[in-house]
Amino acid sequence: MAGRRLGTLDVREMIRRFQAGETDRAIARALGVARRTVSRYRGLLEAAGLLEGPLPPPEELDRWLKEQMRENPFAEQEYKAAPYREVIERLRRAGVERRAIFERLREDHDYTGSYSSVWRYVAHLEGGRRPEAFCRIETSPGEEAQVDFGYAGRMIDLRTGKERKAWVFVMTLSHSRHQYARFVFDQKLPTWLRLHEEAFVSFGGVPKKLVIDNPKTAIVKAALYDPIVQRTYREFAEHYGFLVSPCRPRTPEHKGKVESGVGYVKRNFLAGRPVMPIVPANEKLGVWVEETAGMRIHGTTKERPLARFLEVEREALLPLPSAPYDHGIWKQVKLHPDCHVVIDGAYYSAPHRLIGRRLWGRTNGREVVIFHDYERVATHPWGPPGSRQTNPAHYPPEKVAYLLATPASCRKRAAAIGEATAEIVDRLLAERPLDRLRAVQAVLRLAQKYGPKRLEAASRRALLFGETSHGTVKRILEKGLENDPLPEALALPPAEKRTYTFVRPGSEIFPARRTSWT
Repeated sequence: MAGRRLGTLDVREMIRRFQAGETDRAIARALGVARRTVSRYRGLLEAAGLLEGPLPPPEELDRWLKEQMRENPFAEQEYKAAPYREVIERLRRAGVERRAIFERLREDHDYTGSYSSVWRYVAHLEGGRRPEAFCRIETSPGEEAQVDFGYAGRMIDLRTGKERKAWVFVMTLSHSRHQYARFVFDQKLPTWLRLHEEAFVSFGGVPKKLVIDNPKTAIVKAALYDPIVQRTYREFAEHYGFLVSPCRPRTPEHKGKVESGVGYVKRNFLAGRPVMPIVPANEKLGVWVEETAGMRIHGTTKERPLARFLEVEREALLPLPSAPYDHGIWKQVKLHPDCHVVIDGAYYSAPHRLIGRRLWGRTNGREVVIFHDYERVATHPWGPPGSRQTNPAHYPPEKVAYLLATPASCRKRAAAIGEATAEIVDRLLAERPLDRLRAVQAVLRLAQKYGPKRLEAASRRALLFGETSHGTVKRILEKGLENDPLPEALALPPAEKRTYTFVRPGSEIFPARRTSWT
């Protein structure tokens, strides 16, 4: 194995053979290294005084070798990847994984060494880092998937031609490590649900449990023991039959499989690529997930994720529901004093008894249903932003009367009360330029307090004195004068027999027309 790097025990064996008097050629043949390498180590070991006396303990020799690798150029030349140090360090600063670095070196720099050589050289360059310890939990097929978003840099929106921030959504099946991944421009609730559905369709089934972080699209309140699931996501989970398992707050390592999956996409698919339009990027990502990520030997399972999924996990998933999910979005809203709530910029009425209460509104783009706790209190057709959907029955009765009052409806109500009341209403509505509809409503409301018969009598007495105002009719009723006897001279004939004359003669109002001029 010429060219391989010597480990601590190899160098210790070399010292033992030097002390035994073996030649460089014999030692090189025995250890499988170049004779020039043996000669260089002899010089370094002699200079350090390690060829005299007893064999150095392995831990001391290991510390000496690490110091030589940091200070001696010869030690670094043991790595075949060493000539590409500048390229490797640049890619590592960009977050590129070792496997991707190995692929880039082969594609762009005609590197002929092995992946293990690159791995060892990166470890040498980054010596001193201490990895954090975790407890790995393995799951049975179909039991669990982990879900997360990760920032994916900027991509081009083909609708506008402009760059926008993009995120990558990744769902990783915990047993097989097979993934679904897609780039999006937002993390809103409709997008979150759509991506879940696409992942389930891609897998051909649904995992029994989804381990998620605590995004507002899914979790209203993050807590260790009592997290509050967003109502829409809860309904979505019930439809597909999976359990929601939020992580403890600020512990993303609890969904380490998808965290590493997001990182794997970013470091292996995105790293080193220019800004791309999001549509072709998703097309390439889909192929990459199947042909590259799915066909690699996974570092933990030692199997190909796609093969493990097809052979074992796919059959263990829950079946897809027979009916599609009705994409309803739940929102908590407040009923304002005008008896309306605001959902997506549109206004929808609800019963006035709930003013000031927190209600739930569910919209699916076709209708809006409003709930108080679990009671349905209103249903409206969906309206665009700025529109108003009102059910008059949601207003208080006195407000409904005013809302529904029109000249025609007022005339009809007055006629039902009596002839005199109808005439007062007609005269008020005929006044110009004032709109006397409010006064008409006030006159008609007197029937609720005093009764239709008394209102009719009061209206007849007001007409007798040439008064048609609401105030006059009201005072007559308040003082109980409506039934006082009327003088014979003031008694009104029936409306159809009444005649009207001018107080002043017509000649004063319309002078005679001149027929000649003098």
